[in-house]
Amino acid sequence: MKKTILIALILTITLFLSSCQSQVVPKFNQDNAFDFLKKQCDFGPRVPGTEPHIKCKNYLVQTLRKYTNQVTEHPFQTRIKLNGRSVACYNIIANFNTENSKRLLLCAHWDTRPWADRDPDPANHKKPVMGASDGASGVAVLLEIARIIHILKPNYGVDIVFFDAEDFGSYGDNDSWALGSKHFAQTVSSQYRPEFGILLDLIGDADQQLFIELNSHRYAREIVDRIWNKAQDLGITEFIPETKHDVYDDHLNLLQAGIQCVDIIDFDYEYWHTIEDTPDKCSPRSLGNVGRVLVELLYE
Repeated sequence: MKKTILIALILTITLFLSSCQSQVVPKFNQDNAFDFLKKQCDFGPRVPGTEPHIKCKNYLVQTLRKYTNQVTEHPFQTRIKLNGRSVACYNIIANFNTENSKRLLLCAHWDTRPWADRDPDPANHKKPVMGASDGASGVAVLLEIARIIHILKPNYGVDIVFFDAEDFGSYGDNDSWALGSKHFAQTVSSQYRPEFGILLDLIGDADQQLFIELNSHRYAREIVDRIWNKAQDLGITEFIPETKHDVYDDHLNLLQAGIQCVDIIDFDYEYWHTIEDTPDKCSPRSLGNVGRVLVELLYE
């Protein structure tokens, strides 16, 4: 009888410990993420066809390879409509936990706009944008996510994709935007169907306000609810559960390819497409808000 009780007690303790272990959620280090943001900006504007673009591409690949040996570059050529010049662009793909067929897609664009054409000073309109929030911020969060996944496997396989040539577009011409995600959607296997995708764009704003983007709400409502409900559970008030802005972004190409994808974006960023989109306009806390939500989703 005593032996039976002892065995039952051991089994109970074992199950309790296993349950506790399954509840472990890693800490998202917002300072690490902000360092990743600043490092990208240290190269200067990452405009396709320039030396800083290539240097940053190499840095991103080398950093991802610290965390997984499944990193590939997907080159493609695109033509800049405003001057007709053809430039080399590169999507960067990193795969984690590849044996897990239940997968999530996390993505962001890593290029920056060649022209600060929304700057209040017309003299700056032909200058390139640094892209601290519009480019570096989403990538920074995902690099920190990659570091975390390397340490502790999540409940999903994860594919991180950095899209190039998102920001070449001309206003009013949707086909000239989001070229890297368009290339990805056209070339990815038709069998690739992650559970869902999350796109990060313009998330670094120190005055962060993350409303629900209208296309995400329209075509991926269930995923939107999971994300914003998770943020509410964590007490992150910068995720505002109201719809605002209809944004043509990389997620639309993924949605058209049959991949459920939500765009987490702060489209009220004051310095969008200006020369003032610099690291001092961003904050570690803003990166941490988004990173914490992603980590909770990965390990729930």
